[in-house]
Amino acid sequence: MKTFVKLCGLKDPATVRLVPEGGAAGFVIDVPTSPSNLSIAQAADLLAEVPTEAEAWAVVVSPSAELVHRLFDEVGVDRIQVYGSIPSEGLEFLEIHHLVPSLPIPGSGTDGPAPAIPPAEDYARLHLHSQGDPLADGLSARPDWAMCARLVDEQPGRKLVLSGGLTPESVGEAIATVHPWGLDVSAGVESAPGTKDPARIQAFLSAVLTAEKPAP
Repeated sequence: MKTFVKLCGLKDPATVRLVPEGGAAGFVIDVPTSPSNLSIAQAADLLAEVPTEAEAWAVVVSPSAELVHRLFDEVGVDRIQVYGSIPSEGLEFLEIHHLVPSLPIPGSGTDGPAPAIPPAEDYARLHLHSQGDPLADGLSARPDWAMCARLVDEQPGRKLVLSGGLTPESVGEAIATVHPWGLDVSAGVESAPGTKDPARIQAFLSAVLTAEKPAP
């Protein structure tokens, strides 16, 4: 699989083990409004289940510098995806470079300005999501794919991860339209809020592989 795939909001060992090679397991930590919320201790326990060829990401909202330190040092995550604000001080160089800012994009069918883009020298990876409360709705709202495609074109060499409204049925269109480096899926592979469906996860991964095949 050429496309990076992050399965987000994972809560049990069985689904953590379904993370594809080269992808990432996303653990929502200390976000009570999310149906996938975990404590730091719960996330730490699940890290042992992450496949060796995949990364572990913490997903947080406006963390303190202390929380960032704990997630890297105590839990051992590889990256931290941040909704909201990033601490302006108290972070080390390597910590900053392993943060992934999440940028709010106007929803599909709505108007609005493009988000400010953080400097490439600080953040090689960016996460694109629909405006609103994506952790509460499990990334079910689709951002404006046309705007996302423009951001991908305008940021050559940067690793942009598309989220929101992705399902086994829609991901092929998303890849063809946006051409993102990566994908982040949560609600689109669930049977109920916060409950992942292994069959839909496999269907999603199969759809990504199909979309990556060159046209005959």
